[in-house]
Amino acid sequence: MELVVGRVAKSHGIKGEIVVEVRTDEPGDRFAVGAVLRGHKPREQTVSTYTVEAAREHSGRLLLRLEGIPDRTAADALRGTLFVIDSAELVPSDDPDEFYDHELEGLSVRLADGTEVGTVIEVLHSAAGELLSVRRAGEQSGELLVPFVAAIVTSVSVADGVVEIDPPEGLLDPDFGESADGK
Repeated sequence: MELVVGRVAKSHGIKGEIVVEVRTDEPGDRFAVGAVLRGHKPREQTVSTYTVEAAREHSGRLLLRLEGIPDRTAADALRGTLFVIDSAELVPSDDPDEFYDHELEGLSVRLADGTEVGTVIEVLHSAAGELLSVRRAGEQSGELLVPFVAAIVTSVSVADGVVEIDPPEGLLDPDFGESADGK
């Protein structure tokens, strides 16, 4: 399974640097000088390889210079490129409470009493923390956002394919978060 570890947001300066939106917990390893990255444009199958020539942080963003990308024009051509790895390359975590996003996607979400809530369709990362995007059981669209915190997600069993939750009152209500006038 292909996993995205970064995305080229834009070029930076005139010497071929790119700004990378990091989507990995290990940017120091994945984007180290000498690392070989595999990348492709969204919805394209052709994968290219790039070697990291230089990496630095600038104003909270990761800047990379890649071999063979000498100027702004070449860097601009990479905009939107997704850097990917194969999930088989990942080292299993020693911490039983740490999960890769792809391990959670597809798991069944249930209440402690066994009531089926839905299925995890995506793990969303926000400044406030991680959220499980859950497709409700029996529905073809829409999502329920469940904060991925210990107070709500009481257990995760990848082996059994189950995420157990203990949601606060109202979280499973389809109108949760909306005001009385529907806005």
